[in-house]
Amino acid sequence: MTALPSKNCSFQYQSHQAPRSLDATCLLLLIILGKVLLNVLILRVKRKDTSWSFMEYFCFSLALVDLLLLVNISVLTYFRDFVVLGIRFTNYHICLLTQIVSFAYGFLHYPVCSLACIDYWCNLSRATKPSSRWQKLLYLLTVILTWISVLAYVLGDPAISASLKTHKTSVNQCPSYVSTQSHWLSLSMLMILSVAFLISWQEVVALIQAIRIASYKNKAVLYFPFPPHTSYTVSPRAVLLPRLIVCFLGTWFPFVALQVLILSLRVQIPAYIEMNVPWLYFVNSFLIAAVYWFNCHKLYWRDGMFPVDPFINWKCCFVPVHRLKQVERPMSIIIC
Repeated sequence: MTALPSKNCSFQYQSHQAPRSLDATCLLLLIILGKVLLNVLILRVKRKDTSWSFMEYFCFSLALVDLLLLVNISVLTYFRDFVVLGIRFTNYHICLLTQIVSFAYGFLHYPVCSLACIDYWCNLSRATKPSSRWQKLLYLLTVILTWISVLAYVLGDPAISASLKTHKTSVNQCPSYVSTQSHWLSLSMLMILSVAFLISWQEVVALIQAIRIASYKNKAVLYFPFPPHTSYTVSPRAVLLPRLIVCFLGTWFPFVALQVLILSLRVQIPAYIEMNVPWLYFVNSFLIAAVYWFNCHKLYWRDGMFPVDPFINWKCCFVPVHRLKQVERPMSIIIC
């Protein structure tokens, strides 16, 4: 597959000539199949006791779109040249479908992250939660509207349409598109995380040395040493920041290292691969931590006030265990 330059400012491209002996279609099928299996794996291993949010709905919709993409490419590959309702489908449509999906995925990073951040911010500042049925319906409609909007933009943008028509006769070569949205989003997250770590690295080290893994209500949790509290209000930002960093890196450190490696080597990943469920859950955890830090003065130990992360139990950053009966004998102690 070959990546070609475009005038669209939201994308970057690189060119490379694939070996003629390599079947690009089979390679594309294997890539999409691997992505679908990875999406299914992440959706199965995530925590099941999570409350639904916009990001949860979008992750499931993305997994469904990837599955539909795999089915369509498989059908086009198997039949190769066939006619349906007077429309002739060939190998060219495999390339066309991949290009459209790549453009759509490439434009989704900023809107999805913005909507997820607004969702968590509103849920945190709201005293009472709305009806669960109406909230789920709102999430579903928002996800559908997001997909429709981005597809309408991709199909209606003159520059993208011109790029798609340029390669209409090309069968052996297919342009692959690389979104710059994910690049800048990843770079921004890593910079914020680095600054936060530099500001509170001493507290982070001290906290890691004091962390205990304890059994709390028949679940293994990280037990942070809390100073005496007279209420259930959370600690100030300076105290909360190292706890958030430890929780985030404790879960997503391999993914953070992968992002550093990708940015350092300037690896160009096609947009249809880069937009995936693990990446969205990684961004989701970062957004939740950021919302917690900015709104630490509003947080209380109440289940309804905490957006639930499918991979991180953020309550261990806030909940002081005052009654020793609630905490069983520590299973282990982590010492740096």
